[in-house]
This record gives sequence, structure tokens and C-alpha cells, in this order.
Amino acid sequence: MIFAIAGRELRSLFLSPLAWSVLAVVQLILAYMFLAQVDFFVQLQPRLPMLPGAPGITEIVVVPLLGNAAMVLLLVVPLITMRLISDERRNQTLSLLFAAPVSMTAIVIGKFFGVMTFLLIMLLMILLMPLSLLLGSSLDFGVLAAATLGLFLLLASFAAVGLFISSLTAQPTVAAVGTFGVLLLLWILDWAGGSSGAATAQGGDVLGYLSILRHYEALLKGVFNSADIIYYVLFITLFLVLSIRRLDAERTQH
Repeated sequence: MIFAIAGRELRSLFLSPLAWSVLAVVQLILAYMFLAQVDFFVQLQPRLPMLPGAPGITEIVVVPLLGNAAMVLLLVVPLITMRLISDERRNQTLSLLFAAPVSMTAIVIGKFFGVMTFLLIMLLMILLMPLSLLLGSSLDFGVLAAATLGLFLLLASFAAVGLFISSLTAQPTVAAVGTFGVLLLLWILDWAGGSSGAATAQGGDVLGYLSILRHYEALLKGVFNSADIIYYVLFITLFLVLSIRRLDAERTQH
């Protein structure tokens, strides 16, 4: 049942012009950024042999590309997730899901898997750009793998938040704005945690740890830390559980 719901959600995404527009715009923006970084590397390349411990093409081109991809997708994912449950409520089809012999857990996980399949396709399309560099150079696959894992977990976190916010309202636009606001707040917590005078050192550390940006930056640099993976797993699980509890509470009222 979970995979049936995921398949239905994925089909509805690809039947929507919004999904195709998002894929096209994201690829266009990131392709421009990728070519700009490649041009920068070409200009910098003659001076690299003279630098001790000079960075390679992975650090100069691939890492900034995936860092920029995270910021672009922070704006895009709320548009993808805004209809997940709010559209069901607005079209009054949510009561049909409540009446079906399926648990709220299956509904939430199915919708999450559906949107994650779409985001995984987008991620694979983004990865084609750095992988194209293999035609003329070599890559640091350790850094690339860690950064890719970080971006995947970041996207899963975005989707989990978007799913929860979508379960709170019947208006997709409100869900999109709310998701973006929550994600932006979680993104800039690291800035608040690192600013002097904003909080005590211990409070700043807590804010920094809660920031989704700090954990992604570590993976982006190729630093694989189990604490960062656990953070994302707990983060995703929390918002999925909140979505399930929200729908369960609404189901009992019907």
C-alpha cells in the first residue's frame, strides 16, 4: 500500500506542469553555476601547481555546485511538497483516505517516498554535471560521495518538513510559504549560534547543532561523521511522526 501511494503521488507530480518547470529551472540555474565554476577553475589552473596543498577540481567546482544546489532547492522543495496533503484537504478527498483500510503511517510514508523519488531524480540529474568532468579529469570520489549523501539527507529533511506543514492547512500556497519559513529559520540558526552576544556559548552550540546547514557543510567538505547522519535521521523521523500524529488526530474527529 505504501508503494501504491508513492506511485500515485509520483504520477501526479509528473502530470503537473509545475514539476517539469521545476526540473527545467533548477537544471538551467545550476548548469550556469557549474559552467561558471569550471571557467574559474580553468583560469586558476596554471597557478595551482605553485600552491602547497592546492585544491583539486572537486573542491573548486563540485563542492560549490552542490552547496549552491542546496540553496536553490531550499526555494524549490516547498513548491513540490505544498500539495501533498493540503490538496487532499482542499479537494475534500482526505476523508476518502481516512475511510480507506490503510493506516496514517502508510499514507504519510507513501507520500514521503513519492516526493523523495522525484527529488532523487532531480539529484541524479544534478550529479550528471560533476560526473561529466570525468571526461577530462579525475574526481575525489570520497568527497563527492559524502557531499551527495549530505544533499540527499538535506532534501529528505526539506521534504519531511514540507509534508508536515502541508498537513496543517488546506491552502497549498500557505503550506509553501510556511515550509520555506521553517526551513529558512533552521538554515540560519547556525548564524545565530555563531554570532557573539546573541547567546551564551552553550546556547550558541545548541542553536548551531540544530541548524541543518552546519551538518550539511561538514558532509560537503568530505567529513563523514555519524553524528551528522544521526541528526538528519532523527530530524526526518520527527517530522514524519508529527505528520502521522496530525492526521491521526484529524481522523478521530471524523
